[in-house]
Amino acid sequence: MRSELLAGWHSCADAPRRRLSATQAGAVEAHAAITGEELGDVDAFAELVSLAVAKDPRLAVAGAHALAGANLRGAAASAAGPQLAALPGASKPPWLRQRAPQGERFEYLQGSLRGLGLHTVCEEAQCPNVGECWNGGTGTATIMLLGDTCTRGCRFCAVNTARTPPPPDESEPEHTAGAIAEWGVGYVVLTSVDRDDIPDGGAEHFARTVRALKALRPQTLVECLTPDFRGDLAAVAHLARSGLDVFAHNLETVERLQRRVRDARAGYVQSLEVLRAAKAEGVCTKSSLMLGLGETDDEVIDAMLDLRAAGVDILTFGQYLQPTPAHLDVAEYVPPEKFEHWRRYGEEVVGFRYVASGPLVRSSYRAGEFFIEAMIKKDAADRAVAV
Repeated sequence: MRSELLAGWHSCADAPRRRLSATQAGAVEAHAAITGEELGDVDAFAELVSLAVAKDPRLAVAGAHALAGANLRGAAASAAGPQLAALPGASKPPWLRQRAPQGERFEYLQGSLRGLGLHTVCEEAQCPNVGECWNGGTGTATIMLLGDTCTRGCRFCAVNTARTPPPPDESEPEHTAGAIAEWGVGYVVLTSVDRDDIPDGGAEHFARTVRALKALRPQTLVECLTPDFRGDLAAVAHLARSGLDVFAHNLETVERLQRRVRDARAGYVQSLEVLRAAKAEGVCTKSSLMLGLGETDDEVIDAMLDLRAAGVDILTFGQYLQPTPAHLDVAEYVPPEKFEHWRRYGEEVVGFRYVASGPLVRSSYRAGEFFIEAMIKKDAADRAVAV
């Protein structure tokens, strides 16, 4: 990295980095303002980096990465959070400890699940926020469609995998819709494993569920947290036109870490294209990034800018937690203050309409409350003014 910067300073050689757009350059400056830190005035090497960047702006990202590696100084230092070795007496910091879920509404919803035959990701994945979501004024639940066996093997996810899972239950969309309508939650997230063995990836299965639920209980808000449908944008558009309220697809991590974290059939550009295609149908779009996998601040900023450029309205950040010893290690535990920084940065600088960010936040975290407060009421007010 240092040799690359030196080459840029002495000969202005092309660096293997993309040129910063005006938007990206402004974002980096805003990030420095929020963190209260600047790139320069660190040491002699930092001064050399500053000179090289002034000579060739294409080296700006490379310079930030180099400084991050040099004693973790500058803006990237604040992204690191506490190192694992610095966490005394525990494998996880105290902010990741959560009380067991409880509450009258939680107990009612949990009990009603049994008779309705619904399977929620909230319980089966032991989500730390299940009590908070279910006890909320709206009530949010995440329902799994298309079985419990995925055709892919992402290194952060502990779901069962197989090349040819059992075929989906053809009656599931109507059964699920009826059960959700009877359950009475105000907001439901429909999600699924990847089903590369199905021609449309399961898009019509999702769409049937949405249509059936809206016919039975139109006031229930429906978010579909989808796979990438192998990049089939016709399938994406078909689902986006089904009557759902939010189309969600998770980018998961920054561009550099995609191949390490996700199955090789997934991809950074492919996920962005899925989100862009859904937005083209006029629906609200949403995505999520995990932190603590070894990403840098610059990479997070780039991912946020790319998501916003794809039209994404809502973004969530959460801490990656290793599901089993066979999965990816946690590179760092990001402190709550850093999550708050990204929330502010996403809303105030990048321009997302809403950002939910915290160590225990997951992609569907309290989706009902957040979506209603940040999106639906504002849109309704805008329509009233227009009339």
